[in-house]
Amino acid sequence: MATVDDVEFCFSNLNSSCRRIVRPHSVSVLIYITLSSISVMTVNLNLLVIISISHFRKLHTPTNLLLLSLAISDFFVGILMIFQLSLIDGCWLFGALLCIVYYYLDFIFTSASIGTMVLLSVDRYVAVCEPLQYPTKVTANRVKVCVSLCWIISVFYQSFLLKDNLEQPGQYSTCLGECVVVVSYVGSIVDVILSFIGPVIVIVLMSLRVFVVALSHAHSMRSHVASVRPAHESQFTTKKSELKAFSTISVVIVVFLLCICPYFCVSMTGADSVLNASTFVMFLFYLNSLFNPLIYALFYPWFRKSIKLIVTFQIMKDGSSDINLLHRERKR
Repeated sequence: MATVDDVEFCFSNLNSSCRRIVRPHSVSVLIYITLSSISVMTVNLNLLVIISISHFRKLHTPTNLLLLSLAISDFFVGILMIFQLSLIDGCWLFGALLCIVYYYLDFIFTSASIGTMVLLSVDRYVAVCEPLQYPTKVTANRVKVCVSLCWIISVFYQSFLLKDNLEQPGQYSTCLGECVVVVSYVGSIVDVILSFIGPVIVIVLMSLRVFVVALSHAHSMRSHVASVRPAHESQFTTKKSELKAFSTISVVIVVFLLCICPYFCVSMTGADSVLNASTFVMFLFYLNSLFNPLIYALFYPWFRKSIKLIVTFQIMKDGSSDINLLHRERKR
């Protein structure tokens, strides 16, 4: 039976502070190394996506602008994972105000990510099902407006959802060192509908429709490929590129659904009315931010080429800096 001396508190000089979760040292080290590695990889890989799309004008397509929005949200999620490390042992050491700021930003970024996924589904639906109208319906300017609205709505929506927590930070904490936010029962239901059920229904229905149309296109291509004239080869090349883009976005969407479903399933049971960032479902939710740039690296040639150009430019830049420094030293 554990005695008072065996209990570890978040603040050793205050018995009113929360109890620290005690684990074997090897397990704690493994958890910290794993999460730190995931955080660093998430930040760096998504930063490469942001730089690639932002720097190269040829990549400023409507679909890539949506991927840019997704990479930005994933980038900040990776940064916030650093703060999640402090919650592994059940202790928050940064105060009540930073606690609610942490959750507020986290909810904004995840909401923007979900909204961007819906926009990606709409983009692929129009590209595959209405290819002739796609250049006029989906333009870069319209995508920018939609992405901006997605982020603005996320900010206002999370402000409403966490209103009580923002007005009085730390009011739901039961001990010093605890970091929790409480969402009302009605708010939880609305959040599940708007952030999970609604988007999933839209994504699944559109993906199924696109899948049927894509299969029809593939069958048409196979049945006529033997009799295609060279003048029409570009048309089939375009269809192939659209189908490949669809398959890549489909992988992104499937991975996204697999990562968010456990979290919202827990929310629907009511067990997550008090949200704790140290749970496994939250960790899986964050892990999606690492998977997205890995998918781009596997399926998008432009991403791999842009990385090579960026790395080559950095090496040349560093080399020229070394040469300039060497010349200065020689002049001395």
